[in-house]
Amino acid sequence: MMHAFNYLAPKITMQTSTLNEVMASDIPVKLLLVAETGRDALLAQPAFAGVAAQIALGLPAPYRLADGQGLQLVLFVDSAPVLDHWLYKQIRTWTAPLAGLKVAQLALHLEGFDEAPRALLAELVLATLLAANVPLPTQKRADEAPIGYQSLTLSPPCILDLARIEAEAQGNGLARHLAVLPASELSAGSYRAFARQLAQAEGWQWEEFDEAALAKLGAGAFLAVARGSEDNQAAIVRLSYCPANPVRRIALVGKGICHDSGGYNLKVGGSMYGMHLDMGGSAVALGTLHAISRAKLPYEVHCWLAIAENHIGPRAYRPGEVVTALNGTTIEVVDTDAEGRMVLADALALAAKGEPDLLIDYATLTGACKRALGSRYSGAFTNRPDWLPELIRLGQQSGERIWPFPLDEDFDDNLDSEWADLLQCAPGSSPDHIDAARFLSRFVPGQTPWLHLDLSGFRNKGGNGVVGSEVTGFGVRLSLTLLASPLGMAEPAT
Repeated sequence: MMHAFNYLAPKITMQTSTLNEVMASDIPVKLLLVAETGRDALLAQPAFAGVAAQIALGLPAPYRLADGQGLQLVLFVDSAPVLDHWLYKQIRTWTAPLAGLKVAQLALHLEGFDEAPRALLAELVLATLLAANVPLPTQKRADEAPIGYQSLTLSPPCILDLARIEAEAQGNGLARHLAVLPASELSAGSYRAFARQLAQAEGWQWEEFDEAALAKLGAGAFLAVARGSEDNQAAIVRLSYCPANPVRRIALVGKGICHDSGGYNLKVGGSMYGMHLDMGGSAVALGTLHAISRAKLPYEVHCWLAIAENHIGPRAYRPGEVVTALNGTTIEVVDTDAEGRMVLADALALAAKGEPDLLIDYATLTGACKRALGSRYSGAFTNRPDWLPELIRLGQQSGERIWPFPLDEDFDDNLDSEWADLLQCAPGSSPDHIDAARFLSRFVPGQTPWLHLDLSGFRNKGGNGVVGSEVTGFGVRLSLTLLASPLGMAEPAT
């Protein structure tokens, strides 16, 4: 039976409390952020003598302040902080000592900041605290159920979109929850059932294209991968959030390979370990939909999950086959371990039929992207090259950094096939992350604005952005940041 996802974000309240009032309160954990401009004056006070001593000894922040009622942590922050990866990393480090504390209340106080930097810091710290507060499923027998914060107080008040902050934490938490489930728990069949139940609970529209329906549609690329499972559990699932008077129609597409053996091009040398995470792209797509829905954002969103498993067996697809995708493109199979682009091809073709104003696909797609960028960034490809500078900026702003790669047409030379419209991938050495993006571009009409994210940052030791866990759910916060930007509201002139 699958672990249920039932995270409830703590109640966040704003108060007009002063620093002294917060310190004197009976809240068991207090996080005090003080502007550097007020540092000397504060350290001169007797109550902060312990902090001054820790600084003199060269101890790293956060500094612990004596408190008979609980834990107080003090941090000094630039009065005009720069929003970059270093600030995100600092905040993850600062909040790390709070992980695992069995307390129901936490107070966050920001002292000495102007309104704009106070709001910026409050949003980042709250988002980081909420991300750390999401309990992830575990199979350990001795683990106790974690006790999360039930309430957070923020002082002094500032202008924040608390609904968006809470919805983002829930969406990212859902993505991580699904990703860490073992392959014995999250199969194609159980994933489909979970998606249907979630749609019913959230009031979304639900439609499922099972293998029989996909065969009628001619989705040969997806079905080639599904053949190896022999259990008829693979499907493309569409979940739709349709508010009144939406400003735009968005399509989200996610690779949902619940386990990837590599097929006949079998993964060897330990490379199959961790391949239950190969459904991470679909988890991000689903988490983004969940966040948009919970925040009641004015977008009509259609989320397409390409759910399957890549197995080896008598019916599994083989190198040298030619299959026909849903849009009629014929594909010569080169490597059965390049299954992600196969299932995405037909899912993208289906999503594009709805003529979305913006189409985003998410996939843990290529090792080449991870070799190029490591796991702190994810790769970005788009058919709107004018977007690239803004996409880089949005990645920095969200803490989920992306780096663009070229999508020029002459890379198609790598995919020339003697027998079909294109090769699935290049048989020799090539920039496979670029080849994969060029392959996928064949299934997205040129008039559809499209962003492809190769999620090399989905798993990173130390976390990414506001998330401190190794499985990061990379993409949910980035997508919400993008949708709130001019790129999310209207296509720029080209």
